[in-house]
Amino acid sequence: MAQRDHRPKIVGVVGLSGVGKTEAVQYLGQRADFERVYFGGVVLSEVRSRGLEVTPANEAVVREDLRRHFGMDVIAARSIPEIERALKAGRHVLIDGLYSYSEYKLLRSSFGDAVQLIAIHSRKTVRAQRLGTRLVRPLTPKEMTVRDEREVETLEKAEPIALADYHIVNDSNIECFKVSLSDCFEAIMSQ
Repeated sequence: MAQRDHRPKIVGVVGLSGVGKTEAVQYLGQRADFERVYFGGVVLSEVRSRGLEVTPANEAVVREDLRRHFGMDVIAARSIPEIERALKAGRHVLIDGLYSYSEYKLLRSSFGDAVQLIAIHSRKTVRAQRLGTRLVRPLTPKEMTVRDEREVETLEKAEPIALADYHIVNDSNIECFKVSLSDCFEAIMSQ
């Protein structure tokens, strides 16, 4: 096992829908003393503060409105105090929901190389199968493609994936995926 650096790390998991980000966040969250910072919580809080019902449609409207009025990095900016509290407590941070290049740039400018991204990739056919059978917000292959294009074009989602520090292909089974995640975890913690 590699020598561990005990300085707190900030780990973000990025990828298109259906690659296994949720599974990765759950698995990594069990591996260390991670404080999970859910970027989507910023949007949910704003939806509720506006007196709206929490629905995927309202979340999308509010998320786009926040970004239009406050910039593409607004969600990261509003999450920085929570990240700072965790780091001051000596805890590692696991970011759930980093999407945009602007968010990534803000985190890197605020926390430097403590920020490490793991990009997860899967073949389109594998993603379509997963998304078509998931219980929460299932998507057809056409809906998946439309979502992919929208997220790349309007959310700056491709850049953090391309610039990630680690890349995992998740086309096999869950056991293989967890081995790859463990390898990334060990590499990050040993830096």
